[in-house]
Amino acid sequence: MNEVQSPSRKQGRTQAKEGGGKGKILEPGRNCWRREYAGRAAVIVDAADYYAAFKSAASQAEKTIYIAAWDIDSHTALGREGDDERLGDFINRIARDNPGLRVHILTWDFSVIYIMEREILPLFNLGWKTHRRVRFRMDAEHPVGASQHQKVVVIDDSLAFCGGIDITRDRWDTPEHRPDDPRRTDPKNQRYRPFHDVQMVVDGEAARALGDLFRDRWLRATGKVLEKKAPSGARPWPRNITPDLNGVDVGIARTLPAYKGYPKALEVRRFYEDAIASARGFLYIENQYLTSRAVARALSESLRLEEGPEVVLVLPQESSGWLEQSTMDNLRLHILRHLHQMDHKRRLRVYHPVLESEDVLPVVHSKVMVVDDRILCVGSANLSNRSMGLDSECVLILEAGEDVRVREAAAAFRNRLLGEHLGVNSGQVSAEFERTGSLIRTIEALRGEGRSLRPLRAGEDSRGYELELIRDIPFVDPERPAAVEEMMDQFLTEEASSGHPLRKFFAALALLFILAGLWRFTPLGDWLTRERLVGLAGSFKEFAGMPLGLILFYVAGSLLVVPVSLLHALAGALFPFPAGFLYALLGSLLGAVETYFLGAVLGKDLVRRIGGKRMNRISRKLVHKGWVTVLVVRNLPVAPFSVVNMIAGVSRISFRDFLVGTVLGMTPGILLITIFSKRLFEFIENPNWLNLAVAAGVAVFLGGALWWVKWRLTRNH
Repeated sequence: MNEVQSPSRKQGRTQAKEGGGKGKILEPGRNCWRREYAGRAAVIVDAADYYAAFKSAASQAEKTIYIAAWDIDSHTALGREGDDERLGDFINRIARDNPGLRVHILTWDFSVIYIMEREILPLFNLGWKTHRRVRFRMDAEHPVGASQHQKVVVIDDSLAFCGGIDITRDRWDTPEHRPDDPRRTDPKNQRYRPFHDVQMVVDGEAARALGDLFRDRWLRATGKVLEKKAPSGARPWPRNITPDLNGVDVGIARTLPAYKGYPKALEVRRFYEDAIASARGFLYIENQYLTSRAVARALSESLRLEEGPEVVLVLPQESSGWLEQSTMDNLRLHILRHLHQMDHKRRLRVYHPVLESEDVLPVVHSKVMVVDDRILCVGSANLSNRSMGLDSECVLILEAGEDVRVREAAAAFRNRLLGEHLGVNSGQVSAEFERTGSLIRTIEALRGEGRSLRPLRAGEDSRGYELELIRDIPFVDPERPAAVEEMMDQFLTEEASSGHPLRKFFAALALLFILAGLWRFTPLGDWLTRERLVGLAGSFKEFAGMPLGLILFYVAGSLLVVPVSLLHALAGALFPFPAGFLYALLGSLLGAVETYFLGAVLGKDLVRRIGGKRMNRISRKLVHKGWVTVLVVRNLPVAPFSVVNMIAGVSRISFRDFLVGTVLGMTPGILLITIFSKRLFEFIENPNWLNLAVAAGVAVFLGGALWWVKWRLTRNH
């Protein structure tokens, strides 16, 4: 146990009365969820100290550990240089050594676009491979397009962490951010860029409130209630962390979208709007993004004031990856141009950090704001639209009023961050700020040639720009759940564009030529003769139980994930039209029903392992438009037939909608394949130009009709 003792609530209240609480902006129910007392509070800068703090606190856990994450990786080393125990091994060890401990892990059921950045089998490594008292769930209880972005850890309802840091790969780093640090490697021993982030730790009633937040998330995700256990007399605290404050109220603000009867919570957005409007001396902000229209408008109004605050923004020079660079960075560029246009008094400065080697730029992942040294905010919320209304977020807020202790802690934290970025110690920042009385002049005086802050350019031409003209933000960075029709259009367009129809046609044609060549010029033609094929088909046709056998073949094939198109071709070749078509349709329906209910029985976790990355791409779509969605998915190459059926079974789509959509969606394809295969077999039996022309004509006509149906389903309206 850490020897630093938490003061009692009464002692803390006595200390806090020094300021009287005047001028505070936090209002529970409006711009914060709750305001709760913490016996101790500290800000942790960068993941090296946070991981050590997490390990220390979790090792002291007696009853419960809750982890809510955007991402988590069981292979993440919690330390370096001799203390490199992996997260999964650590969780298993403490669960095994403490029979009274229960660990619950809740992470976002991530979008398929992150598949290359995530642990491929988190459910296996944190589910099946963990101790029986460890429970792991992936949480998809949110609107389409949203994410679970909260990063919260709660120990025994007595201590909690909240901020921007997940326990996952590519996060660990020290405040030195050495470009060549050999310890900064991922679980595959690959180097990654220096990474800057911030977390806060609190205890007492504030920690219990975050426990309530987790239990509510768990109930939504699993339908199961976690028992709220009263904390014991022990007061866990990380051994490597010294409290910045003793006895302080902590505001907790959330973003939660309205979903399944749960009301939305926009406390983070309102807090940022109110806090920015309250600023008089300066605003210091670090953030991964700057695309929020609400925040941009608040900053713009602040810059319009005749006697307003200085605004200092520390952002990454560019986002990680081409996708974010071409979307989020572009939106940020427009907002920065607008803010510079509003900055008539030259009170705005936008910087990005550089290291000794400018070839390696650090990732700025922190979500921090300090206002006049009287408000300090640390959390998971980016300054993006989705963090203000669509994704789940949680931030912790310390507000001084006139409490000198909080002001001093906020100033020390600000100086520490600036010292880290500028390559100087916090004492130098404090002294320079005391001398100049200006945050901007302090930074400009301390900026150097090596590790430092550099101006982030917003572009030269900002004439004629208006903030309201950013029309692509709702699609790239939405603030609220999109209309179902818009989301469906985006989904269908993405899936439909996975391969050009002409490319697929020519590929199929090339395959036919290759097969014809093999048949004509290799021994295959001598063995697989036309007479042998016709005789084999005839023997099948003479078997009285062949129709039933074919249908049973469909049922068994669905379980074995046999390509359903192959079975359709077999039905068309063996039976006359329309009997072959009807047998194929009936067999397909029975196989679909079988695997639909199999998915419902197996459950989401097992189906995810079968469906892999397709699970996310399909399941969230199926539930929203009923049979129409099933119809569309049946005509798009998103996943094997059986996989789609099982995903539908766990996606809460009604059986009626599933059946109707399956019949309507599969009929054109079955019709195409059975007729074409029948004509093709007739050509094999009687190879003349007429039969060849008929087969080709049927293929072209039905192929064109099927293409038209898909085009009508997938085009944007």
